[in-house]
Amino acid sequence: MLQDLIHDRRRKLERYTKHLDAFPARVSRTRTLENVLKDFSKLLRSGKRVVVTGRIFGWRDQGKIIFSNVRDESGSLQVVFNEKEMKKGFSLSKETFDIGDFIEVKGIAFKTKRGEKSILAKDSRMIVKSLRPIPSEWFGIENVETRLRKRYLDLLMDPSLRELFRKKALFWDSVRSFLKENGFLEVETAVFEPVPGGAEAEPFVTHHNALDTDFYLRISLELPLKKLLVGGFERVFEIGRVFRNEGIDREHLQDYTQMECYLAYADYTRMMAFVQKMYKTAIRKTFGTLSFDFQGKNVSWGGKWKTIDYYSVFKKETGMDLSSVTKSELEKKAKFLGISLEGNLGKGRLIDLIYKKCVRPKLISPCFLINPPVEIEPLAKRMEKDRNRVERFQVIAYGTELGKGFSELNNPLDQRERFEEQMKLRDLGDKEAQRIDEDFLEALEYGMPPAGGFGMSERLFSVLAGRSIRETVFFPLMKKS
Repeated sequence: MLQDLIHDRRRKLERYTKHLDAFPARVSRTRTLENVLKDFSKLLRSGKRVVVTGRIFGWRDQGKIIFSNVRDESGSLQVVFNEKEMKKGFSLSKETFDIGDFIEVKGIAFKTKRGEKSILAKDSRMIVKSLRPIPSEWFGIENVETRLRKRYLDLLMDPSLRELFRKKALFWDSVRSFLKENGFLEVETAVFEPVPGGAEAEPFVTHHNALDTDFYLRISLELPLKKLLVGGFERVFEIGRVFRNEGIDREHLQDYTQMECYLAYADYTRMMAFVQKMYKTAIRKTFGTLSFDFQGKNVSWGGKWKTIDYYSVFKKETGMDLSSVTKSELEKKAKFLGISLEGNLGKGRLIDLIYKKCVRPKLISPCFLINPPVEIEPLAKRMEKDRNRVERFQVIAYGTELGKGFSELNNPLDQRERFEEQMKLRDLGDKEAQRIDEDFLEALEYGMPPAGGFGMSERLFSVLAGRSIRETVFFPLMKKS
C-alpha cells in the first residue's frame, strides 16, 4: 500500500518535471497566511494579488473546482483552484499535486458561498514534491516510539507539540534573561574534559585524534565555572548540554540541557532566595500561571516554599537517625526495601538510594530540602555547627529533584580529602563516584572566593509541561529500529 503511494507520487513528479522544476531554489512569497487573514478585509476590497506558500493538508477535487487547505508555520487558509480563473496550470495542478506537497499560489482574497475566507488561485506551482504520504493519508502516528523516531512527522501533524517547543524556548529565554538582569555573565566552557567532574555519573569517553588523547564528555558544568571565580569573575552562568552514560526513564536522558550559575560572596541561604525568585519568574512567563495539577492535586509554586531538614524528614520516613546510623544498618534497610545493591557502595550512596525510595516521593509541593550528610555531597561546604553535614539545598517538587545548589567548598585541603574518599569508593566498584581533578585542586589553592552555586536541568520544564523528558526533546537518542 505505502509503496504503491510512493510509486504514484514518483510518476507525478516525472510528469511535472517535464514542464517545470518541482524543487525550485527561490519563491516569491509576499505574505504569510496569518498576515493574509489579519488583513483579509483590506485585501478583499482592494483585489490586490498576493503570493502565499505552504504545504497542502487538504484536497477536495470537484471537477473544475478544487478546494485545498494550505498551511505554513503561521496558520492555515483555504486555496480555491477554479479552472475558469486559472489561465494556465489548472490541469497540471490537478494531475500532480498531492497532500504534503509545498506549493506557491498567486491569487486574490475572496469568500466562498459559505463565507469561508480563501485565496482564489490565479496561478500556482509546485515548490517541493512530497514523495512520501504524510501520516494522515495512511496510518497516522499512534506508536510512541515511532513518534519519537520520526519527530518531524509528529511535529508536522500536532500543532500542540510545536507549541510545546515554543514554550520550552521561552522557558530558557526567561531563565537567561533573569540571570542577565541580575548581573550574571553568560559563558561557554569546553564539552571535552580530561577528568569528568562536578557530579556523580558515568561519563562517555571519546578520542581526540589530533592530540591522540582520550577525553570525556562533560557530566556537569560546575568545575570550569568555579575556575572562572578563581579567575576574577563574580557572577557567571552557562546553559549547555551535559552527557551522562546512564539509564533512560521518564526523567533521565543521556544528553540534556543544564543551567549552572555561581555567585561570589554568597552562601546557600542567599542562593535559595535567588532561586525561588528565578523559578517563579520563568514559570509564570512560560506557562502564565504558578498553579498546576499533579495527580489530581493542585500544586502551587507561589508563596514562600517550605524548608525541610534532610535528617528530620529522613528519620520521619525511614525511622533511621542519620547522625548515628551505620553502614551495615543502611545496607539492611536497602535490601528490605528491595533496592538493588551493586558493588561495594559507600555510606553516602546507600543513604541517597534509601532517600530516593522512601523520602523524595512524598515531597510534592515545592520545597527546599537542606543540610544532608557530607558523604553524599563532595563539593559543598560543611555546616559550621555540624561538620558532618553540608550547606546544600535541593528544589524538590512532584516527588523529584528539580534543582540543586550549595555553599561551594573552597578549601582545597578539605576538597582533596573528599575526592580521595570518592576514589576509594571507585576502587570498590562505585562507577559514579567522583575522581580527583588535580587541575581543579590547583585552581582552588590559588584561592576561590566564598560562593553560592546552583544547577537545574530541562527536567523542570518537562515536569511542569506534564511530559516525559524524552517528549520535550526534538530528537532523543533511540535504539536502532
